[in-house]
Amino acid sequence: MPRSFLYEVPPTAGLPPRFGDLLPSATPTLSARAAQFLGVDEVQVECSGTAALVVALTALKRQSHRTSVIVPAYTCPLVAIAVAHCGLKLRLCDLVPDGIDMDDLQLDALCDEDTLAIVPTHLAGRVADVDAAITCARRVDACVIEDAAQALGARFADGSAVGTRGDIGFFSLAVGKGLTTFEGGLLVARDAALRRELRRVSEEIIPRSFAWELKRSVQLLGYHALYNPFGLKFVHGDPRRRALRNGDLIGAVGDDFSLAIPLHTLGTWRQSIGAHAFARLGEFQHECFRRAQSRIAQLLVKNRAKSDVLLDHFGHGTWPFLLVLMPSEAARDAALARLWSTNLGVSRLFIHALPDYAYLADIVPQADVPNARDFAARMLTISNSPWLDDAGFERICRVLENTTA
Repeated sequence: MPRSFLYEVPPTAGLPPRFGDLLPSATPTLSARAAQFLGVDEVQVECSGTAALVVALTALKRQSHRTSVIVPAYTCPLVAIAVAHCGLKLRLCDLVPDGIDMDDLQLDALCDEDTLAIVPTHLAGRVADVDAAITCARRVDACVIEDAAQALGARFADGSAVGTRGDIGFFSLAVGKGLTTFEGGLLVARDAALRRELRRVSEEIIPRSFAWELKRSVQLLGYHALYNPFGLKFVHGDPRRRALRNGDLIGAVGDDFSLAIPLHTLGTWRQSIGAHAFARLGEFQHECFRRAQSRIAQLLVKNRAKSDVLLDHFGHGTWPFLLVLMPSEAARDAALARLWSTNLGVSRLFIHALPDYAYLADIVPQADVPNARDFAARMLTISNSPWLDDAGFERICRVLENTTA
């Protein structure tokens, strides 16, 4: 297990930074590196994945009289915040039982002539069923925006990059998403005319901000200094444990997002840092995949944990963490009571289904989404960081076994 109380495993497997990344570099650019990595003609760089979604929704809204955006009922609250920011109406689609995909029948019923876009989500780096969303969207002439915020590097079964099958796709370069510029986002589109429109909208609505760029640059320097098993205790572990002691579960996972979305350009220096890091991302993700497969087998041997690990059914995902569904909410909570406050990297993803966040009550409609609520109630995450050693993972397995026996 981690060697001492000073050692902290992060909840997700982020690409470890190198100080050589901080050296300025003009070529290749972040957009060029990303385009090569994804196998596309062009990638647009934004200041966050949320900003990329705002640009996408704004561009689509300007081309249509439609007002509705369909999203999974269990997804990042920032998706709902972005939809509200753009003055659009949120429609929630329940999940399939025990999975991340939207329920096909409900999705089909929700799609109508007011549907501007459907946003399937590649949650936790798993590959979502985008084809089902495309089928519904084509029936009503709507667009598909792939939320690949957590899935940069994931591939569909045919080898194409996640985020490139829908009309638009966006990725996050935030902390914990693998490669990071502390905050950052990437935006892609299949159609050249739509790419031009996305670029034009971004130039119009995304301002330059010296203050924001300075703040993010300082934060990125701090990340390079402290993203290691010892620095993480002070910037992640101790604040999380303090939030748990105070009963602030939303704060413990960082779901307490501001309703005001920072919009600004991503500076050249931070872009060069991301470009440097891209050279290591593929190999890092390969190791994450190998480690995840080994640990899934260990976790599920003889079904000793009586739990389910969400696997990929539509391609080859990234593995920042294992997403585990426990047999009941009581079993999940019993396991977390013993593991969440430790330094082992066990956590939760999003605390609630979207209708159940009190601070989103004014922008998220109430909806009957039992599968999404059940998913939120039974789910926990296990870090796939290389800093979680075999002894630590074995301790997690024993706790899960004992709490579900």
